Amino acid sequence: MSIVIIVEGKNDKSRLKRVIQEQITILCTFGTPSSTTLEDLRKKVGDKQVYLFTDNDASGKKIRGLLCDTFPDAEQIYTRKGYAGVEGTPEEYLIQQLEKAGLEAYIIYPAPDPAFE
Repeated sequence: MSIVIIVEGKNDKSRLKRVIQEQITILCTFGTPSSTTLEDLRKKVGDKQVYLFTDNDASGKKIRGLLCDTFPDAEQIYTRKGYAGVEGTPEEYLIQQLEKAGLEAYIIYPAPDPAFE
């Protein structure tokens, strides 16, 4: 399956790249997307399955709304209120959310801690 995850910024992308395989394309809106940015994203996405992973704040919700209009069939991934956006979400929680979205096959799981084996 070809998938694309759309996030807000480069720090979100960098954070997500730590827990998801590099074959997954991660695109950024770089803030509230203009109609030109939305069209560029649509072209880059093509016929791939889209997942939206924006911050749980007013700006993130606005961006998610615009993206939902452009990608009505997109799957939603959410971070928890209180975290400093996707970039400030602990990796364990990112992994849980990616699992909920059915993306287990693409997750990079951390190596087990030998102290707990």
